[in-house]
Order: sequence, then structure tokens, then C-alpha cells
Amino acid sequence: MAPYIIAIINQKGGAGKTTLAMNLAAGLSQRAKTIVIDLDPQGSSLQWADMGKEVFSTPVEALAGNWSTLDLQHKYQVYQYIVLDCPPSLDSHTSTQALLACDLALIPVLPSPIDLWASIRLSQEIEKTREINPNIQAFLVINQLEANSALSSAMYDALKEFNIPVLNTMIRRRAAYRSAALEGVSVYQMKGLGKRAVEEIEAIINEVIPL
Repeated sequence: MAPYIIAIINQKGGAGKTTLAMNLAAGLSQRAKTIVIDLDPQGSSLQWADMGKEVFSTPVEALAGNWSTLDLQHKYQVYQYIVLDCPPSLDSHTSTQALLACDLALIPVLPSPIDLWASIRLSQEIEKTREINPNIQAFLVINQLEANSALSSAMYDALKEFNIPVLNTMIRRRAAYRSAALEGVSVYQMKGLGKRAVEEIEAIINEVIPL
């Protein structure tokens, strides 16, 4: 069976792609063999994994140059899940290929209409991708929502401009996510401090990823 490929993508930097990629992979690794592929030239996932005093719960590798879906599936065929941490740009072979290769695209967006509108082109790119990869699923993931706050009416209006559904699960702004990045671990390794964050990641997995 071919690996299930998940692309964490947004053309805008600072939306939380690497945070979602690393913690999602950590959750999936408790179920099956999982790897993170760092496609960002900044190497954020690799840096995250290197920060820890112990080996990160999933392997993290960089993949550069031109590659195809078959290359990815063949090279990482021993894994059930491949999580792609994509660069903050759509104007590259890497981002285009990630969308063509993936089964699922998760798009973290900040809970601000301005940040959402900055990502509007992604909706158009995914529609173009479906001409070649018709089975791709795509979802927006609201990220860094303040505790005890709700989405504004302006945010809901902005969401209506996308042809992409929004996950029911939203990621709150939590100290656990920041601490995990600084310590080079996942929220799964933070015990009590990471409990609520783990619940969010688990909810995302249960909502959209076939197990």
C-alpha cells in the first residue's frame, strides 16, 4: 500500500505550518511509521528536531531538487504516513509537487481576515491541482485562536470566500506548542503541560486522517 501523504501548506509565513507538521507527525507515529519531510529551504522542521536532547519521535529529512510523486512513494515506502512541511511560497516546483503528491492538504491560517485573505490564492491552486490529482482533500485549520475567544463575524465572512472547508477542530494559542518547539520535542512528550494540545492534535487526526 502506498504511503498516505499529508501536505502542511500555506503561501504565507508564520501561520504555524511546522508546529502543525511536527505535532501531527508525532501523533501519527503512535499509530504507524511516520516521517516528516522538510521541504522548506529554511529547514524549520530539521532545526526543531535538532533542538531536542533526545531523538524526535519521528525521523525528519530534507528533500531538495526535482522529485515526483513516484519518487516520494518509492523512497519512503516503508512509512504509512508522510508529512510534508512545505515552504511559504506557491511559486516553486516544491509546493506544486507537494499538492500533486498529497492525499490531504492541511492549511493552517491565523484567525484574522487579513491573514486569511493573504492565503486566498491557495484555494485557486488547489482547484487547479484537482485537474491532475482529483482525489486530493483540503481543509483550512484555524490556528493560534486565543483561549475562550470565538471567530469574529469578519473571519466567517472571509472563510466564505474559500472553496475549502474548515476543520471543526481549531488549534488554540497555547504555551505548550511554543515550549515544544524550543525544547525540540512534540506536545506528546510534555505530559501535563501538553495535555490540551495533544487533545487538539488527536481531534484533527480523528477528524480527517484515515487510520
